[in-house]
Amino acid sequence: MLKLPIHPLTRFVVVGPHYPENVGACARALKTMGFTRLGLVNPGTIAHPDHEMAVKMAVRSLDVLAKTEVFDNLDEAIVGSALVVATTARRGVSGVLSPRAVCPRVLELCERGQQVCFLFGNEKTGLSRDELSRAEVMLRIPMAADQPSINLAQSVQVVAYELFTAALAQREQDA
Repeated sequence: MLKLPIHPLTRFVVVGPHYPENVGACARALKTMGFTRLGLVNPGTIAHPDHEMAVKMAVRSLDVLAKTEVFDNLDEAIVGSALVVATTARRGVSGVLSPRAVCPRVLELCERGQQVCFLFGNEKTGLSRDELSRAEVMLRIPMAADQPSINLAQSVQVVAYELFTAALAQREQDA
């Protein structure tokens, strides 16, 4: 696995996940991009990382799933973060950036040894307005079709991919 300096400084947090399959698929999505820090806020008993369906979906990523941090509330999950980035598919939210636009700032902070936290909401409702208010940056994945959102694990994959490729490009530029 290719490790980049951003790896230990980025945490991907899912708030109130509903489906254990998505928890396992998120672990797999992160590992494919070299990330290992998955956090869950209030996953309940069904969407917990040790649920059999989460384990089933975490193909070759059981190490990430086993290290998943579980938090009682969002404040615990974001403590120590220099930047909190919230994902949203909501219309009417101003100042929303694409993952590609957010990555340079994230890389800059990680280069200085600062932690960055990406927030993803529940599969059915997304992040609440209160949860969104905890973030300094709002992120939306651009979509061509008139589709309200994409699957939670797909969202995690897209953001992790953009961050990974930005870090690779920066590493090549610095070499």
